Amino acid sequence: MDCVMKVMLLLCTLQLLNCKDSGSSSAEQRCFCQVTGHIDDCVCDVESIDAFNNMQLFPKLQRLLESDYFRFYKVNLNKPCPFWADDRHCGSKYCAVKPCKPNEVPDGIKSNSYKYSEEANNALQECEKAEKLGAVDSSLSEETRQALLEWNRHDDEEDRFCVVDDEGSPNSQYVDLLLNPERYTGYKGPEAWQIWNSIYEENCFKPYSVKRPLNPTRAYRENDGKTFYRWLEGLCVEKRAFFRLVSGLHASINIHLSARYLLDDNWFEQKWGHNVTEFQQRFDAELTRGEGPKRLRNLYFLYLIELRALSKVLPFFEQPSFQLYTGQPDQDGRTKDLLVELLHVAKSFPLHFDETSLFTGNKQEAAKLKEDFKLTFRNISKIMDCVGCFKCRLWGKLQTQGLGTALKILFSERQIEALPKSKSSLPSFQLTRQEIVALFNAFGRISTSIRELANFRGLLSKVR
Repeated sequence: MDCVMKVMLLLCTLQLLNCKDSGSSSAEQRCFCQVTGHIDDCVCDVESIDAFNNMQLFPKLQRLLESDYFRFYKVNLNKPCPFWADDRHCGSKYCAVKPCKPNEVPDGIKSNSYKYSEEANNALQECEKAEKLGAVDSSLSEETRQALLEWNRHDDEEDRFCVVDDEGSPNSQYVDLLLNPERYTGYKGPEAWQIWNSIYEENCFKPYSVKRPLNPTRAYRENDGKTFYRWLEGLCVEKRAFFRLVSGLHASINIHLSARYLLDDNWFEQKWGHNVTEFQQRFDAELTRGEGPKRLRNLYFLYLIELRALSKVLPFFEQPSFQLYTGQPDQDGRTKDLLVELLHVAKSFPLHFDETSLFTGNKQEAAKLKEDFKLTFRNISKIMDCVGCFKCRLWGKLQTQGLGTALKILFSERQIEALPKSKSSLPSFQLTRQEIVALFNAFGRISTSIRELANFRGLLSKVR
């Protein structure tokens, strides 16, 4: 462990001791005193993640996400909600998403959004030309030709943990994520509650008889929390992990809404910044009846899951044939170098989550549980099309696809290990450009949330 991480860990330890020894209860303590130490179902601790993320990973990740390859995301924001009537009327102007004009997206991304290796690009272009002319390329075997054409789909639906948009749909548009940041839009109340209530109540393996604490759609009862956490701890580790992933994602989104809040809006400027009161309402132990700190701890669990996926997928991106193609060769080469460097940093983390602890035991039961896990998460990805705020829908779809891609990676270890060394062979594991962009931007949101917690600690230390 380097000196910087040692200093960070020492500061965190001193902060914890101060928290335990203090007789008073400050705003900072109410939010963070329980957000420390060992993370359940892991060998890691909060302090190690803070030091690693804030000092080593976060700066490199932000540079990567500013590159052309990662800033443009194609999304269909006009898909109908499959579960309930949806009027799609957002009352705030800040809910709007500004799509890209055709000349704003690099040509390489527009023409090759589903391709990523030099060999596949060249071979597919020849196949496409042949198809348009009604010709048959006699130099390719039928098996090879069909395999190449399958690159457009990239992988079977059964490998995916989320439902993805059809990039060929006329309703799918490129969005510049840097110009449409995730931040507070004013989207709240019953419509927003309906989204999260559907996720938690119907898609987290929870029976209706167990009541979730602080459910805004029902009156609070004193025993709700005890009953809920007794039920949660009695679950198998896989279902418990599923709930904690969803809770961690929810916490991360709330952190961003509090960190990029509209503080002032007048005729000459808009001022966005940290809203400490908003953060307290979402995470203060007293204001949330003890729920806020639990949600923040789940954020760290989510971080470990996505970090582990990045460390596992390194061999895929290290393939000589892999390229981050935008049509700008020099920039593309620098972006790939930065990506591989970032993944090596992720791999160096000493306290990774052990995914082999999941879906073990009886093979038939484990397979059934894994399929239930996958189908339930796919359902959550569909719910994102019911979000009434377009900007919230954009970031909800991206982050669920990113987490779904991370899960796909974690449970494709054998396919990744079997990746061919030869440039001429088709890979046993594949990711679309959309999956790649979603994976890193979703982790960028989680990494930023961890970094923002340090900012809120400082701001709350000045509040009683």
